[in-house]
Amino acid sequence: MAKLYFHYSTMNAGKSTVLLQASHNYVERGMQTYLLTAKLDNRAGDARIASRIGIGADADTFEWGEDLFSKIEKRLTEGPFACVFVDEAQFLEPDQVWQLARAVDDLGVPIMCYGLRVDFQGKLFPGSATLLALADEMREVRTICHCGKKATMVVRLDENGDVLKEGDQVQVGGNETYVSLCRRHWREAVGD
Repeated sequence: MAKLYFHYSTMNAGKSTVLLQASHNYVERGMQTYLLTAKLDNRAGDARIASRIGIGADADTFEWGEDLFSKIEKRLTEGPFACVFVDEAQFLEPDQVWQLARAVDDLGVPIMCYGLRVDFQGKLFPGSATLLALADEMREVRTICHCGKKATMVVRLDENGDVLKEGDQVQVGGNETYVSLCRRHWREAVGD
């Protein structure tokens, strides 16, 4: 039975690594997978999912406003695949999450989404909030704060390394822009 999965965490927990490993497991057993990532995040190159540890794979992309049910349905006409893997799932629109759920239900395709749960202000991303509401199964990918506790929050830094408290929710960046922290150290960093 196909399910909608949401693997979530903060920055630098290894979500893309876990996604690529899971896809590799399917491919190693002779099954095809369909990889999707947000078009707006091209840090690894256009239409590419990559991990900080050096592994990567080419992927199709999604944009805001795009119908993902139709995209998956069309891709199925090109040949079967065993699973859809969606990286950067926090960038999905709520309607797109519903389209993924419909693909699971109506097309019988398992879909595994990987993304951030909250932004640098401690607020849920709309795509993540909808995934938390609709996913059949959720799994946390864990990383740690500098103190050794589980990191559940992230701060955004400016070019001088100072913590930002305001700004657009979506700003693509890596280790130079974001630091994962436990809630206590996040609160200290934002002055709460």
